[in-house]
Amino acid sequence: MVDPLRDPDDPELLDPYQARSLAILVEGARLASGAVRYGKVGRVGCAAVVINRENPLPSGNFGCALDGSSVEVASTLLQLEQTFADVGRAEAVVYASPTTVDEIEGIADDSGWYAVEELLTVVHRGPASVAPEVRRAVDADLPGIVELLSDELVGNRDRLARWLGHRLDDPRCLVLVVDDGDRIGGFASGFAERGVGLVEQCVVRPARRRRGVGRSLVVSAAAALRSGGAALVASQVDEGPGERFAEACGFVAAYPVTAYVRRVDELLD
Repeated sequence: MVDPLRDPDDPELLDPYQARSLAILVEGARLASGAVRYGKVGRVGCAAVVINRENPLPSGNFGCALDGSSVEVASTLLQLEQTFADVGRAEAVVYASPTTVDEIEGIADDSGWYAVEELLTVVHRGPASVAPEVRRAVDADLPGIVELLSDELVGNRDRLARWLGHRLDDPRCLVLVVDDGDRIGGFASGFAERGVGLVEQCVVRPARRRRGVGRSLVVSAAAALRSGGAALVASQVDEGPGERFAEACGFVAAYPVTAYVRRVDELLD
């Protein structure tokens, strides 16, 4: 039997047809996750877009699946600049995957968008169980998680706390933590809808890194998503070190993703 997660011509990635089918599922889940709780998912031109003013992270404000003619895609990129400026974002972000036209690199370059990150979508294929040191987050953990996120990402702490609170209240969302004495040593977040689970974030306190904490969190997140009904568990990681960490957690490479960004500060109200 042919392994559905392997292209015989390229053992590292899915074939184009499989990759597109998988990307449709994963991007649908990413859009829904970004919309928790006050966001909206819709279309701008030929792109699928999520907009969420409450979400301070790029995960709540991005476009994907730009599928159309070169003229349609170029027009959509122009529309997206104004769309993200209208909600107060300093940058417009688009993720290009197998659901996006092959010519996106040239179109984006001509439109003033820049490729800023090469990512890889990975799918969990290894064994998964919840580690004994990992537990579900509760409201009392929010300040500790916000502290870790604030250290890793630029963002307002109040907005981060509100966003995390929304996710703790949503049954589709998953937040796991590891304790480090009287503070949080690390956390992982996930999301599941319609049989698709995502491991979205994993942040570990610097002093606890390289001790297996991150792996415990990610593998536990995959196990929790599966036990919650997800038939497919995926994640998105940086190429290189992120990919190697994902492999150690039981993930295999599926398809590449490129993040394109356009500064829209001058369009802000």
